[in-house]
Amino acid sequence: MVVTDIKSLLGQQLPALKLRATNAEMIDLSALPSRTVVYAYPRTSPPNEGPIEGWDLIPGARGCTPQSCAFRDHFGELKAAGAQAVFGLSTQSTEFQSEAVERLHLPFVLLSDEKLELTKAMELPTFEAGGMVLLKRLTMILKDGGGEHIMYPVSDPAKNAEDVIAYLKRAR
Repeated sequence: MVVTDIKSLLGQQLPALKLRATNAEMIDLSALPSRTVVYAYPRTSPPNEGPIEGWDLIPGARGCTPQSCAFRDHFGELKAAGAQAVFGLSTQSTEFQSEAVERLHLPFVLLSDEKLELTKAMELPTFEAGGMVLLKRLTMILKDGGGEHIMYPVSDPAKNAEDVIAYLKRAR
């Protein structure tokens, strides 16, 4: 699946789909009021395993853990700048994501689009690696359940949270 124009997500109301969160809740992003930050990332590797074979050769694949840690480290600033909620999103299972939330001490939940429902409905950009369909890295700032601002591609995952904070401050 290839998105020909990621900017088409701007202004688009998200579909009413419930995604399983690592806190066992079902989250419908389209129903959330105010500003919500959703950063999509390919995957996190388990602590006892290396990355997928050839992972380092895939442009933009590296950096999932630094990206999540940056959102963790800047969580208070994101909230102060106007984010009502922050979520990470991947196609990994909730069980797999729960390990990452615990290991990385994330103060927010991760959402699983394991069935690719949101990915397909919104035509989010994907790639395949290790027999899995994975999201390309992008960040959506939603307002009242619709796309207000899209950051794609995210070339520096470790700096993504800072870029989101800057946007939120300008948007106030």
